[in-house]
Amino acid sequence: MFRLSRFLSAGLVLAAVLFGGVIPALWSQESAGSMVIVFKDGHRQSIPVAQIARIEFEHAGATVAVGRSRFTGEWKVGVGGGVSGTFVITLKSDGKAHKDIGGGGDGTWLVVNGEAQIAWDDGWHDVIRKQGGKFQKAAYAPGKSVDDASPDSVASAEYQEPN
Repeated sequence: MFRLSRFLSAGLVLAAVLFGGVIPALWSQESAGSMVIVFKDGHRQSIPVAQIARIEFEHAGATVAVGRSRFTGEWKVGVGGGVSGTFVITLKSDGKAHKDIGGGGDGTWLVVNGEAQIAWDDGWHDVIRKQGGKFQKAAYAPGKSVDDASPDSVASAEYQEPN
């Protein structure tokens, strides 16, 4: 009888540990800090959040609203206008902008019609927009509007990292 009660006690302790502590702990470690994607066929994929820089959704036929977070961060852009070279534009989530060309410059930016429109303190305006599968930067000289049909220069724009 003593052996039976000892065996049952050990079994109960083991079950409590497995079902009350270890298994839930393993489950929470797998899903904590992860994003789980459930596909149409029902299978799931877990991705650690620490590995995600941003999430993009390809155009699927419906109108997709582009928000500020799509553009927030550092952009390596071409100078354009027949001048070779690149510089960095930093777009901050609070609507402030900075460029590191010509001694640097500051400005403000906002998203209008799915593109980042930047107004620089020196009077220039830049627009970062998606053309086909790539981004480009269009520059407008002081006195011109981003609504003008032809910018003063157009160059490549490549997203570097969030700030």
